[in-house]
Amino acid sequence: MSITIYTTPICPYCYRAKALLDEKGVAYTEIDVMMNPAKRQEMMARSGRRTVPQIFIDDYHVGGCDDLYRLDREGRLDPLLRRSA
Repeated sequence: MSITIYTTPICPYCYRAKALLDEKGVAYTEIDVMMNPAKRQEMMARSGRRTVPQIFIDDYHVGGCDDLYRLDREGRLDPLLRRSA
């Protein structure tokens, strides 16, 4: 399983999303797009969005922080993490 989260260091939603992933005990790759225009372009190309965080589990685009928490509330995040493991 590969989890990628595009972030900036000044984004409270990024911290919330990472906290949930940490709580789930899963490893993720964090890509800081604040000072890296190429990585920001990569994020926008993959997600179609400009805001952070943008979260991917394998090739599945979860979306942002609210989307991640919604998946968890609906009971769909854990199975997605297990399926991708």
